[in-house]
Amino acid sequence: MNPIARQMWTVFRRPSVGFNSLSSELQQWRGIRVQVRNNNLEQALAFMQRKMQSSGIEWMIKRHQSHHLKNSEKRVLARKNLERRIRSQEIARKLKSVLIRKVKGM
Repeated sequence: MNPIARQMWTVFRRPSVGFNSLSSELQQWRGIRVQVRNNNLEQALAFMQRKMQSSGIEWMIKRHQSHHLKNSEKRVLARKNLERRIRSQEIARKLKSVLIRKVKGM
């Protein structure tokens, strides 16, 4: 049984234990539910948007967009990803050299 399934099993078996740590996972699994109080739809929509941002559903929706990308957009995205990866590698190299110097200095 994978770890997520095991955690879900403990939540459903004992709802009072471990619920706080898995609330965002449960929201993604069940979907987000918002109550409209006093016919105030604007407030309910704002609350739903905050819940979507905090649970990561908005990020998942943006990630799985299925619209067509132009070749120029693909090139721009590829360049940005390459720059991000190179920057990350440079930072990792610098950190490694600093750590090596610290260890040798001790």
